Amino acid sequence: MTQNSAAEVLRYTAFSADPRGGNPAGVVLDASGLDGAAMLAVAAELGYSESAFLTGRYEPAGADSPDGTAPATVRGYTIRYFSPKAEVPFCGHATVATALALAERDGPGELVFSTAAGPVPVAVAREGGELRATLTSVGPHVARIAPDDLAEALAALDWPAADLDPALPPRIAYAGARHLVLAAATRERLADLSYDFARLEALMHRLDLTTIQLVWRAAPDVFHVRDPFPVGGVVEDPATGAAAAAFGAYLRAEGLAPDSAVLTLHQGEDMGRPGTLTVELRAGDPRVRVSGTGTRIDA
Repeated sequence: MTQNSAAEVLRYTAFSADPRGGNPAGVVLDASGLDGAAMLAVAAELGYSESAFLTGRYEPAGADSPDGTAPATVRGYTIRYFSPKAEVPFCGHATVATALALAERDGPGELVFSTAAGPVPVAVAREGGELRATLTSVGPHVARIAPDDLAEALAALDWPAADLDPALPPRIAYAGARHLVLAAATRERLADLSYDFARLEALMHRLDLTTIQLVWRAAPDVFHVRDPFPVGGVVEDPATGAAAAAFGAYLRAEGLAPDSAVLTLHQGEDMGRPGTLTVELRAGDPRVRVSGTGTRIDA
């Protein structure tokens, strides 16, 4: 293992301007001297749901940027993400955290992160005195889940099928990572989360799922969400940008949101770490945009 003590590890929370809210992530802005084992060790020591590691610079193509601008105007970085247990292909909240850390160091602007899932553009701007990052997902897709797999997921969660919202059908959605979307019929059902960790973890490994996106629709464009994350070694993820992007793609694919829409997702309230994620759908662009604020956490 290379020396992980040489890497400066920053701590940021994403999707909240309060360090006590949102989803904390470790951020290493120079991980060029770390191998995968060292990155995993850093992530495990931090214990956050995910941490991000910039492994180098690269020259992004113009098409990789949010607005197709020339490569010279965009800063490109290669990035890897690790939970305490394993590497993951994409992590939204750690992307936002890293973009905010870079903006504080180098100033706001356009970034592109080269991830295992593909290029992810991020625009950082200052709004009302706060930095706000907007990531643009890779191309999404949505698929049905087999009845037996759905039954196993519900059994692991201890959710009766009657507690599901029939207006939002179960689906597997992808926008950089795979998530099973399950909609609760009531806020009380969503709040009562106590599941079989090992059983759900085994199913998620078999289906290559990153989280389970549990949702309750409070209004046509407002949702409360929770994300069990046993495959990452934590019971629940406080604010999940990758799942938010997948959920936006799910709503559009199922005709549950218009082609152009701005959605608000509240997450983390039941954990005592409230955060807010803004999901934007644009007509003519299959990708999903997820935005939020963030702040540094004092070590």
